[in-house]
Amino acid sequence: MHPRATTFVERARAECGFEPAVEEFPDGTKTATDAADAVGCAVGQIASSLVFDVAGSLVVSVTSGANRVDEAALAEAVDAAPDDVSMADPDRIRDQLGWSIGGVPPFCYERTVPVVVDETLLEFETVWTAAGTPQAVFPIDPDRLLEYADATPAAVAE
Repeated sequence: MHPRATTFVERARAECGFEPAVEEFPDGTKTATDAADAVGCAVGQIASSLVFDVAGSLVVSVTSGANRVDEAALAEAVDAAPDDVSMADPDRIRDQLGWSIGGVPPFCYERTVPVVVDETLLEFETVWTAAGTPQAVFPIDPDRLLEYADATPAAVAE
C-alpha cells in the first residue's frame, strides 16, 4: 500500500476506530469517472473531498462525483457570504489538512475544519472516497462518513 494510504488507514483506525478497506488503482482515480470505472460503481457514488477557502478559513465539501459544488450554496451552508468562497490553494491544503489534492479523504485532518456533505450522497448505501492518494479509495456508508467527519449534510450541488 502507498505510504500515504497507510497513514490514512492508521489515522482512521486511531481517530475513528474504523478500518477502511482501501483499494489501490495504479492508473489512478483522479476524476470521479475514473474512480467509478475502477471500482465498478455509479459516478454519483464517488465522494470527492474538495477544499474551499471561505472567508480565510478552509472548508471541505464532500461532493458526489455526479455534481459540481454551487459555491453560493456552500456559503449558505456555512453561514458565509457567496463572495467569500473560492477554491483553496493546493499548498495550503497540504500544509493545513495534511493531504494533497486528488487524495484528500473526508476526515482525518491535521486540524479541525468544517465538513459539509453533499446530501445526494446520502441516497446511496455505499460511497467511495479518497484514502490519501489519487490511486487509493475506500468504501463507506454515508452515515458513517457523516459521523467520522463530524459533517453537516447540505444541498451544495449545482
